[in-house]
Amino acid sequence: MWKAIINAFRIKEIRNRIFYTLAILALYRFGSNITVPGVDAKAITEQVQSGLLGIMDLFSGGALSRFAVFSLGIMPYITATIIMQLLQVVIPKLAQLSKEGEIGRKKINQIARYMTTGLALIQSVAMVFYFRNFNAIPRFDAMHIILIVITLTAGTTLIMWLGELINIHGIGNGISLIIFASIVSRLPGQILGMFRLQTVNIIFVIILAALAVGVIMAIIEMTQGERRIPVQYAKRIVGRKVFGGQSTYIPLKVNQAGVMPIIFAVSVLLFPATIAQFTNVAWLQRIADMFTPSAEGKINPVYAVVYLILIIFFAYFYGAITFNPMDTADNLRRYGGFIPGIRPGKNTADYLSHILNRITLPGAVFLAMIALLPEILITYGNMPFRFGGTSILIAVSVALETMRQLESQLIMRDYEGFLK
Repeated sequence: MWKAIINAFRIKEIRNRIFYTLAILALYRFGSNITVPGVDAKAITEQVQSGLLGIMDLFSGGALSRFAVFSLGIMPYITATIIMQLLQVVIPKLAQLSKEGEIGRKKINQIARYMTTGLALIQSVAMVFYFRNFNAIPRFDAMHIILIVITLTAGTTLIMWLGELINIHGIGNGISLIIFASIVSRLPGQILGMFRLQTVNIIFVIILAALAVGVIMAIIEMTQGERRIPVQYAKRIVGRKVFGGQSTYIPLKVNQAGVMPIIFAVSVLLFPATIAQFTNVAWLQRIADMFTPSAEGKINPVYAVVYLILIIFFAYFYGAITFNPMDTADNLRRYGGFIPGIRPGKNTADYLSHILNRITLPGAVFLAMIALLPEILITYGNMPFRFGGTSILIAVSVALETMRQLESQLIMRDYEGFLK
């Protein structure tokens, strides 16, 4: 791996892309430490140490606890993306746009950007009125409200733009790298804070380190795991040349959706619960309590069940979006390929769909277990910070995907692959 990184820095274009990405991430972290004017950040820090606001603070890299410019993080954009993908299933016009190639995707992304701005505006207004209850906004007048709302909305829009800049001029994977930077940036401070606690001893540290290594190994194995479907191509004679005749395979990943089901599930849980927490209506407050990760020293069963169901649902949903068995079967038939023992066409599509459904379930269950690990450690293991699970999964998955991005760019320049 180190040799590959050295090779990447030897190529001027890739080196510039890496430095550009690091500069964008540094700019993002800078904005995550600038407190919004007219806000008492200390009063807010005490309110976001746990619960759904704690999860939201995790994805914002601690910006929410400081009520920084980037407090909303990238969650409004992810929520808008989920809504657009769901609407493509029920609105034929959007489904048609998604099949029109690059032009259609640009139009859908443009709609998602406008929707992101709207969601950020609503969420920022709700956040202002929520933190007002804790005297976090000393001067609660129209001028300060407008200033805070505009700042938070502009911060989310800027993050969205920074992610797209990484995709265009950097090494790609912009939004995922921003989330990765948010999570990793908090680890040093959390680890130092843990060692300052009097209850932490060497045995606790050893167990924590062993758990971290075990979780990372399990995540890597699950992320890299795949079911290979053998494919045989028939020989074709075109003019004086013979094409086909070789054997290959279709790789179906066990975790086809990656970390996206967890991010989608968190977004869905955060959106209604956030709106509920930002009001004083009794029944809305009860809804907020239902979606709180822990209650009375125990994991909230309603939260756990809904969280698990959402993760499994989005694992299947995202897998169906990223891999279409019917399109794959049509492409195989068009180029003379077939799966041994399976008739081309609909039978091939049904076979691929059956295999995909079978391998997605263990991957989805694994994601659900990983997602609940932090809550288990905090509730029953007296963990002083939100460790493991989602944060490690995102960090490892994004790191692997970024390495693949670099590998593909190196291969294009006649370098050998390095994930060996």
